[in-house]
Amino acid sequence: MEGNTRFRIFRPPKTNSATNEPIYIRFLLILIMFIFFILFLLMPLITVFYEAFKHGFSMYLNALKDPFACDAIILTLSIASISVPLNLIFGLATAWLITKFDFYGKSLLVTFLDLPFAVSPVIAGLLFVLLFSPTHGWFSDILRFFDIRLIFALPGMVIATTFVTLPFIARELIPAMQARGNQEEYAAITLGASGWKTFFNVTLPNVKGALFYGIVLCNARAMGEFGAVSVVSGNIKGKTSTIPLYIETLYMEYKTQAAFALSSLLTLLALFTLFIKKCIEFSYKKRI
Repeated sequence: MEGNTRFRIFRPPKTNSATNEPIYIRFLLILIMFIFFILFLLMPLITVFYEAFKHGFSMYLNALKDPFACDAIILTLSIASISVPLNLIFGLATAWLITKFDFYGKSLLVTFLDLPFAVSPVIAGLLFVLLFSPTHGWFSDILRFFDIRLIFALPGMVIATTFVTLPFIARELIPAMQARGNQEEYAAITLGASGWKTFFNVTLPNVKGALFYGIVLCNARAMGEFGAVSVVSGNIKGKTSTIPLYIETLYMEYKTQAAFALSSLLTLLALFTLFIKKCIEFSYKKRI
């Protein structure tokens, strides 16, 4: 009787999906995804470039060659070139502190790190005006004594942009450092390496993919910042007007061709940022 016993091995049913939802549910979800993709991503992208080149390539170049547009481009790049290195220093120091050391208030520091994400950029700009206004700010007497002007000038715009972009690099580095652990640092210190040598020769090479990714995101956010910068800058054409602010000025003046020309420039910068991001992700996965 034992010889006639048949054992059947259970095999899960063959399926091409991770769920057993009916096919019309999957079709509906795909349809909704494509509708949102076309309406909120593809169509605005096409519209920007269509409006920018609608009157010809020569008009497009003329809009970019406008002196005020050139000043806005230079100012935007200047702000990004200052705020991104500041965020790089802050992000490296914060991520190193949070992941490698235990101290009182660590959880509070991690919570406050996300504050720029929670606070509206306009509110942040108003706070900086309240602090550094030359007439009624909390530090107005000190600023006047040393003849320092922050609000309605480049330093104030850099401060506002740095605040808004503060978490990007740190938030990319912290998970990467936590995933690597501390074993390699302990081994380097045991072999006689100093703290700085351990950081530059062990820790930093292990997280350079996350570091580059954070720098790219921080730079893109810095160049596209509008709310906080609009409050602290005054939006003076040729002086304190960045690309996003000058785009709004052109659109309010019914110069739609020039507005969309500069918008396409920002869009190209965003697409280039996505391209760099994908290259970093691909190279990082390839090494893994």
